Amino acid sequence: MSLVEFLQDLVIKRWEFWIEDEQVCFRAPELESTAVILTQLKQRKAQILELLQEQSEILEVYPLSYGAKGLWFLWQLAPQSYNYNVSVALRIYSQVDIRSWQQAFQSLKQRHPMLRSTFPKVGEQPIQQVHQNQPLDFLQIDAATWSEDQLHEKVQEAHQHPFDITTEPVMRVRWFTRSEQDHIMLVTIQHIAWDGWSRNLIVKELPQLYQAQVSGMEVSLPPLKYSYPDYVRWQTELLEGPKGESLWNYWQAKLAGELPVLNLPIDRPRLPLQTDNGGSYSFKLSAKLTEQLKQLAQTEDVTLYMLLLTAFQVLLFRYTNQEDILVGSPTNGRSRAEFAPIVGYFVDLMVMRANLSRNPCFRELLSQVRQIVMGALAHQDYPFPLLVERLQPKRDPNLSPLFQAYFVLQKLIEFQDMQELFLSVGLKIEKFALTHCENSFDLSLEMVEEDSYLLGRFKYSADLFDQQTIARMAVHFETLLASIVTNPQQRVGKLPLLSEIEQLWIQGKRVPQTDIETARKIQPRVKPRNEVEHQIAQIWQELLGVAQIGIYDNFFTLGGHSLLVIKLMNKIEQEFSKSLPLSILFQSPTIKQLATLLSQ
Repeated sequence: MSLVEFLQDLVIKRWEFWIEDEQVCFRAPELESTAVILTQLKQRKAQILELLQEQSEILEVYPLSYGAKGLWFLWQLAPQSYNYNVSVALRIYSQVDIRSWQQAFQSLKQRHPMLRSTFPKVGEQPIQQVHQNQPLDFLQIDAATWSEDQLHEKVQEAHQHPFDITTEPVMRVRWFTRSEQDHIMLVTIQHIAWDGWSRNLIVKELPQLYQAQVSGMEVSLPPLKYSYPDYVRWQTELLEGPKGESLWNYWQAKLAGELPVLNLPIDRPRLPLQTDNGGSYSFKLSAKLTEQLKQLAQTEDVTLYMLLLTAFQVLLFRYTNQEDILVGSPTNGRSRAEFAPIVGYFVDLMVMRANLSRNPCFRELLSQVRQIVMGALAHQDYPFPLLVERLQPKRDPNLSPLFQAYFVLQKLIEFQDMQELFLSVGLKIEKFALTHCENSFDLSLEMVEEDSYLLGRFKYSADLFDQQTIARMAVHFETLLASIVTNPQQRVGKLPLLSEIEQLWIQGKRVPQTDIETARKIQPRVKPRNEVEHQIAQIWQELLGVAQIGIYDNFFTLGGHSLLVIKLMNKIEQEFSKSLPLSILFQSPTIKQLATLLSQ
């Protein structure tokens, strides 16, 4: 162990060092002042003095929270991955002072030590090292001659560029200039240094910091009384005390027994190892449905989050027919008010376990989920990585532990408010869309309140699902929500899930050609690629009387109905000598999905 690592290890263990009258002074925590350590300090006193005089910041090292440590180890497994890059991208249609923006970001780093930190390892443990004079990673890029497609491609590439969090800045700014009054500001920060709450803080502070630089006046932001190391210290003391044991007992009881693996119908067999290869599908709920959901939440004395989480769990129940549904959901981790103004990784995961046995009505399930959420929030301070460590669930390298589905209702600053903040300093902004395909779970549902609408985004493992499957799931979720607001007293197994078009298909009624063409736009036609797909396609052509069939075409989209389902399954049994239940076609209605099942 080098001298620097030796001293940093002692600081992590709460030793204190300082220089006084050209002498190295130190204070050891109780019971830590061993003879061996004291001997080493005395023998290397001169070297230590010289080191501290030349590089005083080497002792600005701090332990990490359980959540941040968990992220560090995930990053270490795939350091070239962009899975934990989090960006804010804005298009600015105004003349700007680039130098003032650089100074504003530098001021932001000085205000929030997490943004000028690296995360090296001392011994076997990752730590936070704060730097006093870390250079700002700011690059202005001339994009004047690029097309819009090239611009989006380059901005996306910049977002996805990996971080080396052990040695490099965890925040970078890429400023794409199209003209004097057209700029794209891309701020990318590695997730270990911030979360959604931090994003809101930074978005609010940046315009004020920029205005202060332009005007040459002092910024009026309130001073920060606490820091991220204060949070880590509080977390450590909490877990070491009786409160920590009480939190553990709660979660141990809630997650007792066998924890089921979510068995969603998938398009491809699981790979031996889980990857972050993901896709996303976005959708938007109407203003009318959004308002109806909010009114129902108010009537039932629940939050919108509770209502949407319950609906998501019903969707999973209907897709899997499993009654024990576990969904992961984040907490902002700031259960104490003093940590609210601090930028850092506070977010943690809670497990929401719902029991859908005996087919409850939605209103009953909602009441159950309300209690589950309230209990989880009251016990949110127990770190998820420690929970997994102590529960020791059966681990599978191709599955995330404890749950495989994730839900979040994001409370991001409304874009209209963001526009007003920037407009107050003379800057007109618009959104600049990035593609977010990274995913850590089989299926995630992210909902965002924006103006009078709810926006949704399913993120999914592209190793398991095709986009068409998720697009259909989004339609089912929207249909389910509309069914819930219409009749919350209906039993969850009876709530309508299929769209009007799908209901026509199943009833054997004719679907208008315009609706078929619309449905086909979700996925371009792809020809059969192997013998199994060709055989299934020939059967479909014979039964449906359709000349051209793609592997992603939906059996019901092409005019299939319940009577033809029976004929199809008989043909498949004759052709492949395999018997499939009739219900399988409603879960796997494409040639691609059927071929995967028949090939297993």
